[in-house]
Amino acid sequence: MLFASTVLLGLTAASPVIPLEATAQPLEKRDYVISPKIMIVNMFSYEQDAWYRIPEFDLLAQNITVPGLSPLYPDVHCTLSNDICQIVTGESEINAASTMSALVYSPLFNLTHTYFFIAGIAGINPEVATLGSVTFAKYAVQVALQYEFDAREIPANFSTGYVPQGSTSPSEYPQSIYGTEVFEVSDSLRQMAIGFAQTAALNDSAAAMAYRAHYAATAAYQAGSQAPSVVACDVATSDVYYSGALLSEAFGNFTSLVTNGSAVYCTTAQEDNATLEALLRGALHNLTDFARIVVMRTASDFDRPYAGEADTENLFYADQGGFEPAIKNIYLAGIKVVEGILAGWESTFEVGVKPANYIGDIFGTLGGSPDFGPGSVFNNNPVMTRRKRGLGKRAAVGVGR
Repeated sequence: MLFASTVLLGLTAASPVIPLEATAQPLEKRDYVISPKIMIVNMFSYEQDAWYRIPEFDLLAQNITVPGLSPLYPDVHCTLSNDICQIVTGESEINAASTMSALVYSPLFNLTHTYFFIAGIAGINPEVATLGSVTFAKYAVQVALQYEFDAREIPANFSTGYVPQGSTSPSEYPQSIYGTEVFEVSDSLRQMAIGFAQTAALNDSAAAMAYRAHYAATAAYQAGSQAPSVVACDVATSDVYYSGALLSEAFGNFTSLVTNGSAVYCTTAQEDNATLEALLRGALHNLTDFARIVVMRTASDFDRPYAGEADTENLFYADQGGFEPAIKNIYLAGIKVVEGILAGWESTFEVGVKPANYIGDIFGTLGGSPDFGPGSVFNNNPVMTRRKRGLGKRAAVGVGR
């Protein structure tokens, strides 16, 4: 096993603490608000545990119970200095949105200068990367927010049973938009995070090496047959844990469609759009900074089988060997990102890294003009309140015709 160098951080400059107003009644018995520099966001226990018993810092020095967090993960964990904290959302979109909303609006934290470091495992597209790889996303796409027909009942000219909402074919841009379909985060910060992570020695396993070798037989899957690396590519969000070439290709096509060809469909996860929506709503009220988000996913399993393998074998039975390296690489690559931000806090990160690209949602909620989708709902672009389309009381926002 390969482990990153264990250089102990000198956390000499603790994050500031801000006194509560005299009238405030904090739910936790403390007389200050915690202002972390970094909030690590994990989704379940194995990702959470990757950060424990490490030499660089102790996240269990403080355990702060926050009302509204998951019953399974009711505490935010912080170092004694308050520089680094960790939250675990619970898996799936509802858990992620609920947990992150509770954190954003908690009176126990000041998150206005906090970097949110989403760090979890994911499925991987073998056209782009392989088991154990560490990916950093610019776009998060909610791929399953579509109409769905059973694939056995679709027209002969449909390639999939998924059709963008408000549309009548799989290749038509969605005519009914909810606002969470696409998020874009800072590419400037992403590139810095990639640079930090590339200094890590990544973990791999004999089982992963053997399994990924099967993908070498398919020309399109050559990336899947290589050793793990750090890759810039994008994340798909779906509550449905899907598998197979047809669904993966359909969601890859949707990812390209809703980002005007900009996003690279790469990892598959269940939470990121929900987490980003909660952080965006916080940013709208100056509670969070949407320019301070890093989305890192490590690859634990392939989203489709190799040639000749059954879909069920790939999902249910195969020993892909990617889970353990993916968990280990959360720490091995992630610690480099954490160290990089802390080491450059006073010179760079305290004031923030100015994004060179648009950041925000498909609506343009935070200002600016999205470089994907039909345009901002807030500056007279062609997104407008849509007339009810036989959806009963469910009005939507869509593209004007």
